[in-house]
Amino acid sequence: MTRIFLDVHALQTVPPSNINRDDTGAPKTALYGGVPRARVSSQAWKRATRTYFDDEHLLEPGELGVRTKKVVEVVAERITALDPSLGEAALALADETVKAAGLKTEVPKRKAEAAKETGTAAAPEAKYLVFLSARQLDGLARLAVEGAADITVFLKEKKNKERVKEIADSRHSVDIALFGRMVADATDYSVDAAVQVAHAISVHRVENESDYYTAVDDRNTDEETGAGMIGTVDFNSATLYRYAALGVHQLAANLGQGLREDEPRTEPVRRAVEAFVHGFVASLPTGKINTFGHHTLPDAVVVKLRTTRPISFVAAFEDPIRGDQGGHAREACDRLAAYIPDIERAYGDAESTLTWVLRVGPNTLKLTDVGAEVGALGDLVTAVGQAVAERLDEQA
Repeated sequence: MTRIFLDVHALQTVPPSNINRDDTGAPKTALYGGVPRARVSSQAWKRATRTYFDDEHLLEPGELGVRTKKVVEVVAERITALDPSLGEAALALADETVKAAGLKTEVPKRKAEAAKETGTAAAPEAKYLVFLSARQLDGLARLAVEGAADITVFLKEKKNKERVKEIADSRHSVDIALFGRMVADATDYSVDAAVQVAHAISVHRVENESDYYTAVDDRNTDEETGAGMIGTVDFNSATLYRYAALGVHQLAANLGQGLREDEPRTEPVRRAVEAFVHGFVASLPTGKINTFGHHTLPDAVVVKLRTTRPISFVAAFEDPIRGDQGGHAREACDRLAAYIPDIERAYGDAESTLTWVLRVGPNTLKLTDVGAEVGALGDLVTAVGQAVAERLDEQA
């Protein structure tokens, strides 16, 4: 299959906020172009995108996965749903099945101590976060029910051992196919991510600030002066450049067989691409959101479908925007409007590259000529999904 890449670029302004904190509680920063920039980590926006799939019902539950240490409990719940008569035995069945898949489990000390006090069975946990699709979890549960009469003997049979491993490493969910999976003790289960997400950075210099706050005790009398609590919270505000690259060919390989047997091969890929574009553009990390209410959406989004390798446009902002006239969004859009044609002329392939632009407000006007303008996010998502499906059909 010819390589197909989808580049998603966004300019988004956030007000005073602390979206993504470091170990001291301050907003994350980075040095770029010789000056400090606001930064939101790749991991923070990937998680925001992944949770957006479910929160906004962009994908069916069966197309999503679960990332948890409590994989034994999750499988046990499915076993009980399949056969309620198994009752308390479901936990042991789930544990044996999960271990047969090559995942190490143990009962955490805190759980073991609590179980002694209550006289109940403690649920084992994996030693690390395990990312499994809903279909994989359902498959493991069905296998456990099948061998419930004597699960140890059942799982010692070679064909059943192979079935466990096949279930755990096939029919991946969309989020696993997009963001990958790493399993330290069973590297065969690792899935190469189809998506690469850059750390979002501000297009201008940023210095963190600190807010000193107080809270008054509601029960204080007039004679009781002073605050009931005092503290500080760090924050900054920024116009961020966000970028992600999606390898459509890798996504297709990761997804493999579709969710439904009768659907075209391109259909699960199209749904996944549409969900990613929608989720990445519209999602927002929620760090300290109750404190700052930083609900914003991008001023401009540029999406490119290409066969040449992915290209980030972050170099347009290596020389930080000064904001001499008080804002950064207009100059950021102007910079992109000048930089994109230039780098595409030097390194791109105009014949095989498609470009869409979604923009809001007068500050983004110069981006109009960069690509085909769409009026709404839904239009962008549909156009990109259709173009991806057509490219895949051409290669079929």
